Amino acid sequence: MSKKLRDIPVTVIKDDGEYEEIHLYSKHKKIYPRWVNGLFNRWRILFVVITQLFFYGMPWLQMNGRQALLFNITEHTFYIYGFVFLPQDFIYLTALLLASAIGLFAWTTAGGRLWCGYACPQTVYTEIFLWIEKWVEGDRMARIKLDNAPSSARKIRLKAIKHSIWIIFSLWTGFTFVGYFTPIRALWTEVTQFGLGPWETFWVFFYGFATYGNAGWMREQVCKYMCPYARFQSTMFDADTLIISYDAERGDARGSRKKGSDYKAAGLGDCIDCTVCVQVCPVGIDIRDGLQYECIGCAACIDACDEIMDKMEYPRGLIRYTTENALEHKYPERDIIKKITRPRVMMYVLLLFIIMGITVSSLVMRKPIKVNISRDRVAMVREADDGWLENSYRLQIQNTDEKAHSYTIIATGIANSRTIVEGSGQIFVEATASQDIGVRVQVEPNLAGAGGHEIHFIITATDNPTITSTEKASFIGR
Repeated sequence: MSKKLRDIPVTVIKDDGEYEEIHLYSKHKKIYPRWVNGLFNRWRILFVVITQLFFYGMPWLQMNGRQALLFNITEHTFYIYGFVFLPQDFIYLTALLLASAIGLFAWTTAGGRLWCGYACPQTVYTEIFLWIEKWVEGDRMARIKLDNAPSSARKIRLKAIKHSIWIIFSLWTGFTFVGYFTPIRALWTEVTQFGLGPWETFWVFFYGFATYGNAGWMREQVCKYMCPYARFQSTMFDADTLIISYDAERGDARGSRKKGSDYKAAGLGDCIDCTVCVQVCPVGIDIRDGLQYECIGCAACIDACDEIMDKMEYPRGLIRYTTENALEHKYPERDIIKKITRPRVMMYVLLLFIIMGITVSSLVMRKPIKVNISRDRVAMVREADDGWLENSYRLQIQNTDEKAHSYTIIATGIANSRTIVEGSGQIFVEATASQDIGVRVQVEPNLAGAGGHEIHFIITATDNPTITSTEKASFIGR
């Protein structure tokens, strides 16, 4: 049987002239992150709690008698904390995406991959799944021992408990995700009565499966091979970007020693080569090899190294947050904060504030009414019973407010024109609903010659005159 291509070794010549055989394919090795205590670990726990309280709790929050945050795709309506957005408001989504991109550029240029290390959903859910795994199977060595042990009743029981909790948590995550697009209280009723629709069922299981697969099985492989952020982050880094670094000048040469010994006389640095920094790394890299694209900036290695330094009674900071220029002594580390205001970062921040300022101003001045006008194209102009010229229009009034309104319609632009509205003359529109209404505009023949004449429809809420919309149209005369 022939060997697979990935199993065929390749011979390379090393710098010293010696030959070495290497394999182009390396089988994935499971990573068993070791639990670590410390300042940055507490920050990670805090961010996990905050992000998950928001994600799981927000769909249940009610506002004005409905879900506070709901993206109702079926009705083409988005409800966001008292604001109602329709498909015509797509510009706000564009502004949000643009602001998020520029914000990410600014954040990454200044702080590196802090988003990845503390708030990225992949990091957060992987952390939660690791907590469950540690609670069921034990810490690093216990998990390694359990995986290497032959099958037994205890091993099967622990694995079954762990995966059962993972699956329940993943399905609840999928349910919550769908609850942002379908009212979650109605969704819960459907689940308890086994009346969940096919699309809701699909997305609950799809998102649940994605959570289970990414956080339970793939973990660091998502960060290494699937996430594009790790690949293009280098274009946003510069020598003043905050990164996690090992101080090789202080730590090398590495080697074990007894506590209290004169290790400097033996030519050793502060690093005792305990590899704890590698054992706690969720992506399995050795930070002592320098900056690597796999590093997510979680600072677990900093907490681990500081703990070892405390035990050895050495100064902390052998592994720390710093910048390339500070590590090379181009400026003292106390000046790192000052470098955040460098021109590149401030340019991103300025652009971000401009976009946010325009968007917020637009939202503040936004009127909760939208009007679409279409004219009767079968009869462009007709003569009324009294000889006046008449044009017919169809107005669609969309009430984007949280309460119902009645509206009046008046056409202006031609002297002595008459506006005739179907029905009683007032249009009642329910909250976050729309209403089509026919409107006729009549003009004296001597005031509307052949061709088009600009007119304006003024639509005003009777209970709140500040809610008004003026829309341009044309009147065809003859």
